Amino acid sequence: MKVRALKQRMMSIFCSKYGISFLILVGFIISVSILLHDMDLPGFPAVKTATPGGKSPPDLQSNFCSFQPYSEEESLEKAVEERHLLNSVTWPETPLIPVNFTLKQTSDPAHSTFTILPGGGEWRVGDHLKIIIQVKDFEGHPKTSGGDFIVARLHNPKLGAGVAGQVVDLLNGSYSAVFPLLWNGSAEVEVTLVHSSEAVTVLRRLNREQPDRIYFQSVFRSGSVSETTTCNICLRPNKQPICNYTDLHTGEPWFCFKPKKLSCDARISHFSGIFKENLRKNEKELFKSHVNMKVSIPALGSPSVLVLPKKEGYNEKNNSVVSPGPTGYYYQNVWRALGGTTVHQFNSSSAITECLKGKVIHLYGDSTIRQWFDHLRDALPDLKEFNLHSLKQPGPFMALDYPNNIMVTFRCHGPPIRILNVQTSQLHYIANELDNVVGGSNTVIVIGIWAHFGNFPIDIYIRRLQTIRRAVMHLLDRAPGTLVIIRTANLKDLTLLGSFSNSDWYSLQQDKVLRAVFKGINVHLVDAWEMTLAHHLPHNLHPQPPIIKNMINVVLSYICPKRGG
Repeated sequence: MKVRALKQRMMSIFCSKYGISFLILVGFIISVSILLHDMDLPGFPAVKTATPGGKSPPDLQSNFCSFQPYSEEESLEKAVEERHLLNSVTWPETPLIPVNFTLKQTSDPAHSTFTILPGGGEWRVGDHLKIIIQVKDFEGHPKTSGGDFIVARLHNPKLGAGVAGQVVDLLNGSYSAVFPLLWNGSAEVEVTLVHSSEAVTVLRRLNREQPDRIYFQSVFRSGSVSETTTCNICLRPNKQPICNYTDLHTGEPWFCFKPKKLSCDARISHFSGIFKENLRKNEKELFKSHVNMKVSIPALGSPSVLVLPKKEGYNEKNNSVVSPGPTGYYYQNVWRALGGTTVHQFNSSSAITECLKGKVIHLYGDSTIRQWFDHLRDALPDLKEFNLHSLKQPGPFMALDYPNNIMVTFRCHGPPIRILNVQTSQLHYIANELDNVVGGSNTVIVIGIWAHFGNFPIDIYIRRLQTIRRAVMHLLDRAPGTLVIIRTANLKDLTLLGSFSNSDWYSLQQDKVLRAVFKGINVHLVDAWEMTLAHHLPHNLHPQPPIIKNMINVVLSYICPKRGG
C-alpha cells in the first residue's frame, strides 16, 4: 500500500509540474502514429524497406511473397472477388511426385488415344462433333485421375479452316472435347497433350515456392559510382536493406536490394536477369519436346469426318455454339466471329486509313502488343514513325499520319517485364497511363499484358488486372465514347526453360482470370488464345503475320463496325 501511494504521489507531482508538456508529447506521439499508419499504401508486400523519400515501410512477415490488403474499405470486397477469381482457375488435383520417380507411371501421349463418338449416321454443318480422350502412361496403363493439360482443334488445311475444341476433364483419366461443325467437307480432329498432370504438379509448385526464379536487376549510379542489385516483386528476406519502389498511385509493388554505397534514389535502369533453375531430381524428364510436352495424341480409328451441307433453316450464329463455345473460327484463312461484332476484312492500306482517320490509338502492354504497332506502321504508307530515340524493345514509340490525322503510340507496361534494358523513367504502369488519357470517341485504347507474369502466383496478376480495370472504368466514366480493346494470352512454342517461365498452362490461368476480371465491363476482347489454337501455323509467343493480320482485322472491326474493304 505504501508503494502504491508513493507511486500515485509521484505521478501527481509529475503531472502538476509537467502536465502541459506531457500532454503535448502524448499528442505528438499519437499524431505521428496516425500519420505513419496513413502512409501505408495498398498492395504493399510484407517486407522491410528503405524507401526513396523516407516513407514508412510495412512490417516483415514470414511469407516473402504475401501482400497486405488494398485498404480497410476495399479489403473485404477485394478478398471476395479474389477468391472468386481463384476459383475460376481451379485445376483438378494432380499427383504427388516421389523424389525418385520414373516416367513409367506418367502420362504418355504416344500410348494415349482419342475416339470420335458416333454421330447418328451423318455429319452436317450445324451439328456438334464429340470425342473421348483416354490418357495412358508409358506402360500403356489407363490413367485413373485427371489434371492433364490437353488442347484440341478441328481443322481442314486445304480450306484454311479451323476451330478450337472445348475440352472437359472427366477426372478419371478420360477427357471429352466438343467441336461445332462449321464448314462443308473434311474436318480432322487434332488433340495435343501440352503437359502431363505430373508436369502440372511441378508448374504449380514452382509458382508457389520459387516466384523469384526469374530475377531482375537495376543499375544505380551517382557520378562515377555505379552499382547493380537484384530486384523483383518478391525478394527473399536477408540482412541486406531493401529499396521500396511500390507505385504510390496504384500500389503496384517493386523492390530492389539497396546498393552498398548509393541511395535508393540513384536507380537509373532496369533489365532482366537469368532463370535460376532449381528443380528436383528427374523433374526435367516431364518437360521433353516430342516425348511428353506438346505432343499429338493419336486417334483410335479415323481422326476425320465428312461434313455435309447444313440443314435447311440452320443459322450459324444461333446454332453453332455450345456454351461455353468458341468465339470464332477460321475459314479460307479468315477469322469469323461466332456472335458479337462481325469481323470485316481490311485488305488495303486505304481501307485501314479510312477506318482510323481522325483517331488516336494508344497501345499498352508487352511485345505481343508491340507487334500490332509494327503491323499498323508497316501497313500504312503515310503513318511515319516519329524518332523518339527509344530502344527497340521497350519503346515508347509514336507514329503519325498528318494528312489523315492519325496517331498510334506504344508503351510497354511496368515491371515485371523481361527486357534487355530500359530506363526506369520509362517504366510506366498501364493504370497510370490510362488516368492521363483524355479519351472520347476519337480515342482507342488497346491493352495486352500477360506474358511476363507466368512465373508469379496468379494473385499478383489478378491485382495488376484489378488496378487496370479500375482505371478503365474511371476512363469510361469521364469519357464514355472511348473504345477499349483487350488482347488475351496466346499459346506458344514450349521449351524446357520456357515452360518454367511462361508455360501455356500459366497462360491459360491468366486467360481465364482476364476474362473474369473484365466480365460485364464495356470492353472488347481479341481472343488471341483461340486465334492461335485454331490456326494451322505453329504456336509462337509472337504469332506469325497471317494471325496478326486477322487480329488487326478484329480490332479494326471494333473501331469501324460497318466498314472494310
